[in-house]
Amino acid sequence: MLQAKLKILLIEGYEIEVIKIKRAISKNNYDYSLTLATNGDEAITFLEENFPNIILLDLDTPKTNGIEFISILKKNNDLKHIPIIILTNSEINKSISELYKLGIAGYILKPLEFDEYSSKINTTIKYWSLNEFIKL
Repeated sequence: MLQAKLKILLIEGYEIEVIKIKRAISKNNYDYSLTLATNGDEAITFLEENFPNIILLDLDTPKTNGIEFISILKKNNDLKHIPIIILTNSEINKSISELYKLGIAGYILKPLEFDEYSSKINTTIKYWSLNEFIKL
């Protein structure tokens, strides 16, 4: 069975984090496309005409922050089904359970060690690559 190409929207404001995720994913042979938005406003503009399979979101982005972005996305009937996976460097003030109540699909704390980071990212990508949801 052929796997569908996974379309990923990465919302990340820090270039070093973008480099890390690209490096982590490139170690495997996933069929994917990765689009970058540096903040929630760019992501919203992108989503006006594009429908990724998953969104990887850093909560600490300029302009429209991650929590604001989630709230906007989940109010849009055409977009609210897109799984959002939080990638963050630190614990946040808002509880993780509150983020799940907003509708996120996952929460990943970015480890400092690259190998552990790469493992977490690739496990996430592999799961969503195999998930029947993206084949719809």
